[in-house]
Amino acid sequence: MIEVEVEASAWTDALPDAAAVVERAATAALGAVEGDVVVLLTDDAAVQDLNARFRGKDGPTNVLSFPASESAAPHLGDLVLAHGVCAAEAGAQGKTLADHLTHLTVHGVLHLLGRDHVDEAEAEAMEAEERSLLASLGVADPYRPHDPVHGDA
Repeated sequence: MIEVEVEASAWTDALPDAAAVVERAATAALGAVEGDVVVLLTDDAAVQDLNARFRGKDGPTNVLSFPASESAAPHLGDLVLAHGVCAAEAGAQGKTLADHLTHLTVHGVLHLLGRDHVDEAEAEAMEAEERSLLASLGVADPYRPHDPVHGDA
């Protein structure tokens, strides 16, 4: 089960079907894995607070993943996404907010499933999995370079 909570109306102002976008992406990333995920769509200030409290980094980020302990099963964990950061990144990268939200949701769910990108081999494997999942959802490769002057590379 995917539960989406929209705390910041900026998400639905910019993307009325934001919850549906998240549900579709999270479902694809989970695949056959049984479990619950809660996704909070909030603002930069809320994410900055969580980032400072739980990661010791005083600044907002696009997505935070909070894996649940095994004793919380079937709950796999929580994702928190910051609207301002996500919208700015999408604009800077020439992507729609829906596509960027899809990518970040897939990325976050993969973290909840134990994937990581700490070293180069892990990063390559995780990015390949993201590309495959996103392609199945009709989303372009998020790691392909974007040329804002001459269009996509």
